[in-house]
Amino acid sequence: MQAITVRDRDAGVGGLSPTDMPYPHAAENDVIVRVHAAGFTPGELDWPGTWSDRAGRDRTPSVPGHELSGVVAELGYGTTGLTVGQRVFGLTDWTRNGSLAEYTAVEARNLAPLPADVDHTVAATLPISGLTAWQSLFDHARLTTGQTVLIHGAAGGVGSIAVQLAREAGARVIGTGRAADRDTALGLGADAFLDLQADPLEEAGEVDVVFDVIGGGILDRSAALVRAGGTLVTIAVPPTVRPKDGRAVFFVVEPDRARLADLAQRLRDGRLKPIVGAVRPLSEAPAAFAPDRRTPGKTIIRVAED
Repeated sequence: MQAITVRDRDAGVGGLSPTDMPYPHAAENDVIVRVHAAGFTPGELDWPGTWSDRAGRDRTPSVPGHELSGVVAELGYGTTGLTVGQRVFGLTDWTRNGSLAEYTAVEARNLAPLPADVDHTVAATLPISGLTAWQSLFDHARLTTGQTVLIHGAAGGVGSIAVQLAREAGARVIGTGRAADRDTALGLGADAFLDLQADPLEEAGEVDVVFDVIGGGILDRSAALVRAGGTLVTIAVPPTVRPKDGRAVFFVVEPDRARLADLAQRLRDGRLKPIVGAVRPLSEAPAAFAPDRRTPGKTIIRVAED
């Protein structure tokens, strides 16, 4: 099968290349998925799991990408709850070969059924972005109706979904980003928008929740905006500056089949509209990782046609 692999950690994005790989093995409780569409995180070439397995052993050449939508091609021994030919979407494992391939092996519990009327390209935007947004706002920050949330990167893959979920929950939403992101964030339901390159961050005032995807100085300065009892949640780096009278949480998204199914239903109902950015064929996946090729929303790699 064809896959995108990386062998040399020092080579970075330049080390990504199309490769002929063996068809994956279906271990116990695994599913082999024929990948139709895949997503990736630009920074994942820096993640330890890209280079080693769960025991810490080198696993190069490795296949990046951790979001997928496709069709079940094979079931491993003991796998239940899914059937061959079923449409599915979800997360690949962090320390195994990922979704930038024609076929990949995934733990069945990391996948959810995909309704027939949801396009694979759209579904591939949801697993990491949707679960991260939900877990940040509601599992970790416990956002409730009437509270105010500051969402950094409000027009990005994760932030755009967070804006919509927070708005539906009845929260007041302040989005941030670049000037070009203003209309997108406001169109998704943000009540206000701050240009991080021109507007003082302190204009946001006190907020109940900060959701950060940027890190660095933005993360540090955001801690002072959290009112007593509030929460700063980040997926960028563990925070070194914490709210004076609140909580600070850094976390890594976890698979959740039931929540994926809920997100898919919200999409079908029109209550959630992921922003699909560039859509590229598998052969162009290495170029899509390049820092100068960023586009609004989520870049999706189209691996196979329906």
